[in-house]
Amino acid sequence: MLSSLSKVLIASCVLLAITGCQKRYSTSYYSGSKSYKSNGQYTRIGDQEVKDSKAMHSATMRAYEVLGKTYYPTMAAIGEEFDGVASWYGPDFHAKKTSNGETYDMYAMTGASKTLPMNTMVKVYNKDNGKSTIVRINDRGPFVEGRIIDLSNSAAHEIEMVGKGTANVSITVVGFHSKIAMTPTEKKEQVFVGAYLVQIGAFTNISGAQTTRDKFNNSGLDNHYKAIIMQTLSGDKVFHRVMISGFRSEAEANDFKRSNNFENAMVIAQ
Repeated sequence: MLSSLSKVLIASCVLLAITGCQKRYSTSYYSGSKSYKSNGQYTRIGDQEVKDSKAMHSATMRAYEVLGKTYYPTMAAIGEEFDGVASWYGPDFHAKKTSNGETYDMYAMTGASKTLPMNTMVKVYNKDNGKSTIVRINDRGPFVEGRIIDLSNSAAHEIEMVGKGTANVSITVVGFHSKIAMTPTEKKEQVFVGAYLVQIGAFTNISGAQTTRDKFNNSGLDNHYKAIIMQTLSGDKVFHRVMISGFRSEAEANDFKRSNNFENAMVIAQ
């Protein structure tokens, strides 16, 4: 027969499987000596006061590390879509701080994203049942491979995924700064660049470029990075430049350079 301790452990595992809630890791930008304390219109950062929205945006767009992996918050465009798995978090985190310093309310329509800007509005479509909802991003997570959003309890109820715990979803960016865009043609955030490339080689001979490209594409790079060849004309010569693509911030591209000993490689913004 099972011991009392075994029964408790099994019951706990079943509960976690049902709720889909995961252990969350602090990514708060409101800790340590550089605390961010709002007094309404302004936010205090150390001994300086700046407008809330500017301070919040700057603080929460910094790269951060969780479980040994670095995440790079990025800008987004109205209409941009992402596919993956949604989970939800509720009572264990209710009334605790979110990553941007707000108090988590499991009854509010909010969500957590690893990289989207805070206060981005996203539509979450449950592919499993056709239900959808709109939430505001105010936290970081979920830090589980394949998961792209953590929903509040109320938002999870809206798309009927509470019982199952997770759902296959697509999320679409529909607004910024807590507001839904008036038209689908609204431009990207002003500081959005688009993409960054890291040039790792330049060849006058196309075969050399192809060999280098294939080497890196077969070397086990993260699947969102890809080596490509771009041709440029310099004088009367054609150069075949091998680029690593897939970086969505300059910080991410520079981190890739350092990690792979490409200190002399060029970072190019598209």
